[in-house]
Amino acid sequence: MVVTIRKLVPADAAELLTLQHSLDKESSFMLLEPDERMSGLQQVREMIMNFAEGETSALIGAEVDAKLVGFMSIRGGNVRRNRHSAYVVIGVLKAYQGVGIGTGLFKEMDAWALKNGIIRLELTVMAHNERAIALYIKSGFKIEGTRVKSLRVDGQWVDEYYMSKILEQPDSTPI
Repeated sequence: MVVTIRKLVPADAAELLTLQHSLDKESSFMLLEPDERMSGLQQVREMIMNFAEGETSALIGAEVDAKLVGFMSIRGGNVRRNRHSAYVVIGVLKAYQGVGIGTGLFKEMDAWALKNGIIRLELTVMAHNERAIALYIKSGFKIEGTRVKSLRVDGQWVDEYYMSKILEQPDSTPI
């Protein structure tokens, strides 16, 4: 299996939208339920362009045999006080989990973040999503706290962990 990890471009919009719909259907760990994603192709194209134009944001895809099977969004702050920080979302199709794609996306994230002055990376994860938590800890994230009753999934309250990773920049010049 050959995995390619790269920044997404507007031409990837249809495939990204298909991937997001697939993730919404196959996993209750993503934020949106299957019928909640209302983005159209043009909106996804514009979102990709906005990520590409942002100095503190990136949208990365993982392909296997030219098929988009995973993505990571990194959305950074846009004012001086928080431009060193970015919120991360990751999704990988079930059939491609456990083969290093998530790890590859996190390695690409680290390289991008260091190059772009991002010091703090943060994410949330459902407290019972043990597989994802293990990946995040392996990638250097630590649990900072618990968001109690943060979500309601299938009629049940779900807690989320707030996790972060602090990157050491090679140069400690203020951003």
